[in-house]
Amino acid sequence: MQRLVVGLLPWTFLLAPGGWAGEIIGGKEALPHSRPYMAYLEIQHGDQTGACGGFLVAENFVMTAAHCQGDGITVVLGAHNISQREPSLQEIQVQRQIPHPQYNRETLNNDIMLLQLSENATLTKEVRLVNFTTGHRSIGPGTTCSVAGWGLKSMRTTTDTLQEVSLSVLTDDLCKKRYYDYFPSTMLCVGDSKYKKSTYKGDSGGPLVCDGVAEGIVCKGKQNNIFPPVVFTRISHFVSWIKANMR
Repeated sequence: MQRLVVGLLPWTFLLAPGGWAGEIIGGKEALPHSRPYMAYLEIQHGDQTGACGGFLVAENFVMTAAHCQGDGITVVLGAHNISQREPSLQEIQVQRQIPHPQYNRETLNNDIMLLQLSENATLTKEVRLVNFTTGHRSIGPGTTCSVAGWGLKSMRTTTDTLQEVSLSVLTDDLCKKRYYDYFPSTMLCVGDSKYKKSTYKGDSGGPLVCDGVAEGIVCKGKQNNIFPPVVFTRISHFVSWIKANMR
């Protein structure tokens, strides 16, 4: 599989208006296949190709960010080093892209999308589901969670292997001060500004996992700024919509 340069192309789904979304700053390489729910999305947009992250929530559904839409998407499961043809790889075409009907391209509010796969994934030790949160669960400030993705480790340093980092959930007020378009009901504020640990360009759509449960989706950050806090989509707000569309 050819290694894709992510976060460098001027597509709205890779570099969202007013911000970036996605790669890992200040983290470390994940143990191979320690996050078997992770999906690497190869996205066609005209004659260009880009990438996002996602996560397997059912044998035939991947969850990601709505700004990762494209003309066509291939889901790659079971990957650790995306430049290699690992025996564990499963490549599946997306049959249907289901962005939230109230997704706003300008503010990135309601930035969530389901990808229905053309065939079921085969569950193995390298390919497994992750539980996502319920509508009654509220993740509080101070909770330590983790996020993973492929790509930029600094403004110019790329990597082919899955990277991971631990981040803390913050109060909504901290993101209200930084982002004019922060909506507490649908977004999570994540990442302490005292630490140079964050997500960064190109791997939007990856999950924020807290105690083994997916609570958020990588959404956006400040343009050309590697420092947190950053914004994740709050999955708990969308549980009814998710379940209705996965039936």
